[in-house]
Amino acid sequence: MRIIAGKFRGRKLEAPEGEAVRPTSDRAREALFNVLVHGGYREGGGSVVEGAQVLDAFCGTGALGLEALSRGAARATLMDSDSKALTVARRNARALGVEGQVSYALADATKPPPPRAAHDIVFLDPPYDSDLAAPALAALAAAGWIAPGALVVVERPTKKPDFDVPTGFTELERRKYGAATLIFLRHGAAR
Repeated sequence: MRIIAGKFRGRKLEAPEGEAVRPTSDRAREALFNVLVHGGYREGGGSVVEGAQVLDAFCGTGALGLEALSRGAARATLMDSDSKALTVARRNARALGVEGQVSYALADATKPPPPRAAHDIVFLDPPYDSDLAAPALAALAAAGWIAPGALVVVERPTKKPDFDVPTGFTELERRKYGAATLIFLRHGAAR
């Protein structure tokens, strides 16, 4: 696993041993960021990643948040309820030299603590065998983690893409990339 593009392009990321963490494939991550950078989601055009505050919930290795930093995000919060996964994400941030741009939250995304700030982009990639995406999204929004107008990307397995969009969110589009289906949402008022 590696950073796909940006200032850390090609840098390798550590992944924990075992099957507890299932990182987003390089192909799906590249496609995701191509949409965020070139998909027209920023008013007036351009990348929605540039200068963004990013939340990578269910972060695992931290790959999505760290990829965002590589492509110009201002800050990333890496959240996971698994302390071993969060330790790996912390080591990956340290290896890239971005510790000053990263905050960590050892927390259950369905019962999040109060945030330090609201986030402009939120990645939710819960375990594929769970139905945690919708409850986590609702809980994060209620706790103030998600800014009005924020772009949210939920990853679901292509074999089971079911997802009930919580109140306060609008589905913008769905894209399939192999085993992953990416669902793009907007929170509250559009920017």
